Amino acid sequence: MILFFIICAFIIYWAMIGYPLSLIILDKMFKKSKPDKNKKYSPTITVMVVAHNEEKVIVKKLENLISIDYPKDKYEIVVTSDFSTDKTNELVKKFIKEHKDYKISLHETVSHKGKTNAQNEAQKKISSEILVMTDANCYFKEDAVKEIVTCFSNPSVGYACGLTIFTNNKENRTADSESTYWNFDSKCRDIESRFQTITAGGGNLYACRTKEYKDIPLIECHDSSFPILFALDGYRAIFEPNAISYEKAGESDKDEYKRKVRMNRNIFHNILPSWKILNIFKYRWFTYFYLGHRTFRYLLWFAHIGLFISNFVLAFTSIWFWKVLLILHILVYLVSILVIKLKIKNKYLKMLSYYCLTIFAQINGVFNILTGKSKPTWAKAETTR
Repeated sequence: MILFFIICAFIIYWAMIGYPLSLIILDKMFKKSKPDKNKKYSPTITVMVVAHNEEKVIVKKLENLISIDYPKDKYEIVVTSDFSTDKTNELVKKFIKEHKDYKISLHETVSHKGKTNAQNEAQKKISSEILVMTDANCYFKEDAVKEIVTCFSNPSVGYACGLTIFTNNKENRTADSESTYWNFDSKCRDIESRFQTITAGGGNLYACRTKEYKDIPLIECHDSSFPILFALDGYRAIFEPNAISYEKAGESDKDEYKRKVRMNRNIFHNILPSWKILNIFKYRWFTYFYLGHRTFRYLLWFAHIGLFISNFVLAFTSIWFWKVLLILHILVYLVSILVIKLKIKNKYLKMLSYYCLTIFAQINGVFNILTGKSKPTWAKAETTR
């Protein structure tokens, strides 16, 4: 039981401290740089916006997209609407009529099957060289598309994602916690990208060559699947911090919790999506990166359950250490619950509660998988609109 406790504790330590620390050390030792790219590279592109009932933000999104810095004759926009039942489709059609000098089209799915299905369907109609994908509730910096597209001037690159900056992190503690986590994760991605390849992307701004787009099962999402699939095909999946998008982070713990549960709807598969990843002789740094950054992270739910159970059993032995540790263990969870319920604003307690919320969301995701409740559809977080 002590051995099991140590194993669980190590999984938590390595996922949250050990692996990021190892990246910092590697970065200082080897000083890798990003892949070269040609700033004059200007292929034809399509920006695909995925929307489901986005009447609150879709017009602002389209206004943002027609203002980006990219040659107009090489640029088109496709809104793929996942069976929207509000005014989303109507507003897009109206926008198209009012902006006939831009190449904008709407693809409407015939049923509500989720984001991935909407992307898979719309991609079949696209013929441009580069496909840039984005969500409806984020907005691009003027040069963001140009920055991410020029990554593909390097033939070794198969996938690229940009940097998300949260616009409300100073105003809201929940948003601040998410922003802190995202900044931390982005630093890890930046190092992975400079060494070889990232292990996960982001939904706000990412791209691939249209001919190399990959249909994936509807329960999966591009954020987690595309970097892996491209890496296994021998391409680099990279992070481009100069391709910037802006978004509101979730401003309520309820919204953030629902979003994280949805993110874990395929957590079993994501622990090790392919045995090929273990071939360190072929995939080199990617093997180390995936196991450290993703496998251990997706095992946190198991490690925390195992840690609590083993601590509980060991507390019945004669060694006082385990009793004290169990009390502290319980206090951590109780404090986290109180911080959420009472909306306590202390920054450090909020970070602790945010971490526990993430673990509970993983457990909820596992429960949904085991009970058949995981679905490919998604409910948007209203506080991010």
